[in-house]
Amino acid sequence: MSLTINHQTNDISNSTGTVKLNGTAVGGDNSPIIFYGSRGVFGGGQAATGNSNVIDYITIANTGNATDFGDLTASKLAVAACSNGTRGLFGGGNTGSRQNVIEYITIASTGNGTDFGDLTIAREQLASCSSNTRGLFGGGTESNGSKSNVIDYITIASTGNATDFGDLTVARDGLTACSSGLRGLFAGGNTSKDTIDYVTIDTAGNAADFGNLTVARHYPAGCSNNTRGLFGGGDGSNVIDYVTIDTTGNATDFGDLTAGNSFGLAACSSGVRGVFAGGYTSGYTNVIDYVTIDTTGNAADFGDLTVGRLGEGSCSGT
Repeated sequence: MSLTINHQTNDISNSTGTVKLNGTAVGGDNSPIIFYGSRGVFGGGQAATGNSNVIDYITIANTGNATDFGDLTASKLAVAACSNGTRGLFGGGNTGSRQNVIEYITIASTGNGTDFGDLTIAREQLASCSSNTRGLFGGGTESNGSKSNVIDYITIASTGNATDFGDLTVARDGLTACSSGLRGLFAGGNTSKDTIDYVTIDTAGNAADFGNLTVARHYPAGCSNNTRGLFGGGDGSNVIDYVTIDTTGNATDFGDLTAGNSFGLAACSSGVRGVFAGGYTSGYTNVIDYVTIDTTGNAADFGDLTVGRLGEGSCSGT
């Protein structure tokens, strides 16, 4: 029996009928099928009133304002998030001190976060990406104030503490990450602001050099589909770059966010559409932008978060 996957309508068809999916199925003959979600989730961050525990959600295909999802277990700044399409994980951050806590949500069911386990090292301003099975947390600022090159991994479906994966090429914080489901990229950050590293997510080991961003920057946001990774914003920049994830090399200009200097924003994707939210411009912003990942061009307005903030984590699923 042969199956036809329509990436735009989220249908899988054979000779007897069509099944409608909530996510976009992508993948080649030698890669896993990754279901990027129809729902984007944004949790934590720092708002004008202090650190936030708020989790918002959006339907990525439909522009509009975000809706309250629930709360993280604690108000935390500079958290990182990833997902397997069903379960979203939020790791690390700062609640007044650097944290090693990982918590999880079920993306399709609104509600509060639940304890998952611990990172190997407490840190904030880290980055996260994932495959259908494994989540990675890399870089950040450790409790002694030093920048970290540590990469941890967890099995997303199984609660428990993280395990050492390897090291980034350069210790840094305020970086971002994205993935094709097979390869994870870590980009930008403080001390090496244009560096892009890559790893094979399901094979532990040290990161290797991928190339460079078009603009060196700290605290950008990253999202991706199975082919292309986008990196947007960061201090002093509204630039969006793109790379072909399976081909090492320098990034190429994609377009611009709607507002410049979006420092500490977050991003997620449906596999078709990439969404960038929050950050800090002249103040804490609640702005959400979107782009079509496979079509270069400037971002357009999507709607607003429930709370303007920077340093939130985001992921997507169904």
